Amino acid sequence: MATTTKFLIHAQGDQVGVAVEDIKPGENSEGVYMDSGKRISVTSKDPVPLGHKIALVNLKKGDKVIEYGEQIGAVTQDISVGAHVHVHNIRTQRWA
Repeated sequence: MATTTKFLIHAQGDQVGVAVEDIKPGENSEGVYMDSGKRISVTSKDPVPLGHKIALVNLKKGDKVIEYGEQIGAVTQDISVGAHVHVHNIRTQRWA
């Protein structure tokens, strides 16, 4: 039985993955690193809609969020592994 990839991680060291399918709360989801093919598993704490991010590591308020090997935002409230990462808990660095 093949395992379905639920999220993609752009580069080693990224702290979030991007959902390629809706992820349900409590679901043990598998993701793959696009740069290495390495697979990891994360149990989701929240629903994560298609195109949204899932946390791969615990992040504290004030931490920087890394995706694509780059800083993409700052954490506005603590985030735990498996949590939905979006505008409710990070602030973009695009215009900072």
